[in-house]
Amino acid sequence: MEQYVQQELSKIDDAVPFRASANHRHHTWAKTYHSFPELYIQPHTTEEIRKIVNLARRCRRRLVVVGCGHSPSDLTCTSSWMVNLDRYNKILKLDKESKTVVMQAGIRLYDLIGQLRENGMAMPNLGSIDNQSIAGAFATATHGSSTRHGVLSQSVLSLKLVLANGHEVACSSEENNDLFRAALVSLGALGIITEVVYQAIPAFRLRWSQSLHPLSQIVAEWEKGLWARAEFTRIWWLPYNKKAIVWRGDKTDEEIRQPPSNWWTGTLGFHAYHILLYMSTWFPRILPSLEKFVLNVQYGLPHDGARRSGVQEGQTGLLMNCLYSQFVNEWAIPLEKGPEALTRLSAWFHGDEEKAGIPYDRDGIYVHAPVEVRVTDTSTNTGPRPYLDNTVPDGPTLYLNATLYRPYHTDPPGHKRYYEAFEWLMKEMGGRPHWAKNFRSVTKGDIGIMYPHMEDWLRVRNEVDPEGLFVGDWHRRYLLPDDEGEASLKFEERIARTESAQAGGVNWFGQLPANLPSLSPQSSEESFDILHKAEVEPRAMFDGGEGKVQEDDGDEIPTGRGDLVM
Repeated sequence: MEQYVQQELSKIDDAVPFRASANHRHHTWAKTYHSFPELYIQPHTTEEIRKIVNLARRCRRRLVVVGCGHSPSDLTCTSSWMVNLDRYNKILKLDKESKTVVMQAGIRLYDLIGQLRENGMAMPNLGSIDNQSIAGAFATATHGSSTRHGVLSQSVLSLKLVLANGHEVACSSEENNDLFRAALVSLGALGIITEVVYQAIPAFRLRWSQSLHPLSQIVAEWEKGLWARAEFTRIWWLPYNKKAIVWRGDKTDEEIRQPPSNWWTGTLGFHAYHILLYMSTWFPRILPSLEKFVLNVQYGLPHDGARRSGVQEGQTGLLMNCLYSQFVNEWAIPLEKGPEALTRLSAWFHGDEEKAGIPYDRDGIYVHAPVEVRVTDTSTNTGPRPYLDNTVPDGPTLYLNATLYRPYHTDPPGHKRYYEAFEWLMKEMGGRPHWAKNFRSVTKGDIGIMYPHMEDWLRVRNEVDPEGLFVGDWHRRYLLPDDEGEASLKFEERIARTESAQAGGVNWFGQLPANLPSLSPQSSEESFDILHKAEVEPRAMFDGGEGKVQEDDGDEIPTGRGDLVM
């Protein structure tokens, strides 16, 4: 550990551990990005988190919180200090009568789901995976697929965060509402979420079925109950075959009945498909035939009307296997724009430029199947709407997810042009990109137009973290006001360079702040928290209206220098 960190640690109460290690290599789940944090820190308690925040201020280091790294973008990349909350993952209180759960923010969804099931409870809604931490899932506007549910954060009743000054702050619809609306989609830029109060529901089983239909039938039935016949509905579009698999699920009391399996859904099929996808990076013309093969073998749906079904535990039935490393480019558009978007994109895939109306050449572009189509509806939600919610506020939202596999971490040919064309169409449809996915052609100006409450989010962010302890290059690139290329906030980290990684993807290197603390005793007394009188005090509440921190009547924490908790 660096000498300056050791020196600052020596001034702080040793009773609170600082669980840091060096030489950690971070990468996204898909290995699209790799970064090398100076320190990798895994706290176990709230006191440890507060100590991390205060020590980072003293040492002039940006903080990045990371969970499973499932976002394939560089949002979580850093050369500074990385905080992982996998050891901060306990359920603190569970009320079976009200179905409310109080938990530490680092708990992974699969652990939460398992403990809820043991107590006869479940999450109301879920995305395609359960690897994320609860805080990471809602902080990036994760969603499932149902017109009866919105984004996952709709079930969050209240939060606690440790802000840049080391205070733990509570927020909800009734307390610090502005902070609550900003933190529900925080993108890691407000502070460290420490506690989540969540509204669960009774445990349920899910009866589901999936069937194959022509794309023309999907478009024809779009406004005739396609999305309303079941509580959960999602579609996998197979563009070359002009067909779509419709998956529907409803709660049931039926006994568990696992779906039929075959060799393709096991280990042999996993590796066989992986090899075929790798071959397609060199011979992309095989992809239309490979799509048809997968339709027959993996999904077991050889013809229109073919059907598969099962009954599973609710959360299990909602999950899907992401298979391999991948780029994911997902956008939210108004549901009524779906038929036009699918029809035009299909025309583009098949070379009908006039019908597509997309000003990008598709020659040489081959894509992977399926294109995932999902839906939510946040318009009926009576709770606070997150400032950066990407859903349509006054009706159902459609999500189109253009997934491209990276077999053995090899980028598919033509992916840049494909995504530029896809994003051009999504913008014309009035779309907004999913925060946690890959998007290429979106500018800061685009984001400002897409989000009318961006100024509110920025105002709150600046109030709780005025010197950028949680700000990185991704935030500056897409959210924060323009500057002159240099870090304009004291702790802000900017990208220095990137290079191709041997294991595939990109190695990311950040530029650490230049004003490192001097090791002299005199200058150490001039550290941030002394200058700004932000030593750790009793738990605070943030008054979003005036941008002030107020003391709470909560349990006091010692503030004398000898026993300072940091």
